[in-house]
Amino acid sequence: MAEKQAHLNGAYYGPSIPPPTRHYHRPGGGSGCGCGCCLLKLLFNIIITAVVVIGLAVLIFWLIFRPNKVKFHVTDASLTEFNLTTNNTLHYNLAVNITVRNPNKRIGIYYDRIEARAYYEDQRFDTLNLTPFYQGHKNTSFLNPVFRGEHLVMLGADETSKFNEEKTSGIYSIDVKLYLRIRFKVGKVKTGRFKPKISCDLKVPLSSADGSLAGAPETTRCDWDF
Repeated sequence: MAEKQAHLNGAYYGPSIPPPTRHYHRPGGGSGCGCGCCLLKLLFNIIITAVVVIGLAVLIFWLIFRPNKVKFHVTDASLTEFNLTTNNTLHYNLAVNITVRNPNKRIGIYYDRIEARAYYEDQRFDTLNLTPFYQGHKNTSFLNPVFRGEHLVMLGADETSKFNEEKTSGIYSIDVKLYLRIRFKVGKVKTGRFKPKISCDLKVPLSSADGSLAGAPETTRCDWDF
């Protein structure tokens, strides 16, 4: 009987429990990408914010000022000489009247550089630098380049054949292009410089000795090319 009592007083705690497993994380290890991901996320957020702010600024600018494209037209062109000699020298005398219309109510334009070029069959035969100027709101300005002189042009057989055909008809296909360097003025704020190109594709009749024309010159709209 005494032996059974001693057995009952003994301490019993059941089976032993293993200690909890400890996990050690090395700096920069594991599934996360650490500071690299944080920097990429921050940079992405900055880019998104900048795009949204710029987009809103452009929208507000357009809603307030409603900018319209400046319009260029050739209203008149006088060609009194356009002759190609046997040694491929082009003799020419071309005067062009160009209107420049700024339709904007709140935007002025600085024409810091105006380079006028004349082409025949993609061959440039003259270049002029016109006087810079400032154009105010709702204003029409005038450019009057005069191309006069002689220049060596390298025309192939097809181009020469076309020249002879146009010589017979008395109307020549001449391109006048304006290479600009401009700035816009909004209130007291001036923008950076832009360098657009204006292309005017002309059909110019040759004036005869008595001043008559082979055909009536037409007003030509010029195209922008940024």
